Amino acid sequence: MHPMSKTKDILGRLSVLSAKSKDANKQYFSNLNKRQKRDLDNVVHELHQEVFAETDCLECANCCKSLGPRIIMKDIERIAKSQRMKESDFVEKYLRIDEDGDYVFKSMPCPFLASDNYCLIYDFRPKACREYPHTDRTKFLQIANLTITNSATCPAVYEILERLRGMNR
Repeated sequence: MHPMSKTKDILGRLSVLSAKSKDANKQYFSNLNKRQKRDLDNVVHELHQEVFAETDCLECANCCKSLGPRIIMKDIERIAKSQRMKESDFVEKYLRIDEDGDYVFKSMPCPFLASDNYCLIYDFRPKACREYPHTDRTKFLQIANLTITNSATCPAVYEILERLRGMNR
């Protein structure tokens, strides 16, 4: 199956599939032995490369449609400058403060997501967007619960976790 059609196929069922796998994913991480914990970053990074080589994020953009990234001051400065806006005007037009006291976009999908799923500010996008879905970071075990949560939004994360669990069967 072509990667793009696979993404479209799973996207509609992703929250259900992710919920079904949640307990198995938690069990997997809690059962890792010392060697597996030590090797986990390398294994996940390899799976990240494999899965994202097969994934067309532009076909999905579910993260841009449903997740409100935390916007830090550096993001505000960078994006406002790219839009030739004053920072205060950018904040007023696009941002609100959430329940955690962080800046987030006023509404979703992201106001900079084009109809073809391209990011209109890709080179200036928020740090949270650049780092998402975090499957290529170090000390992966520390974000296992976040990754399980992200598997309900990102088909690639779901696939990475499925392959990770499948390696030890």
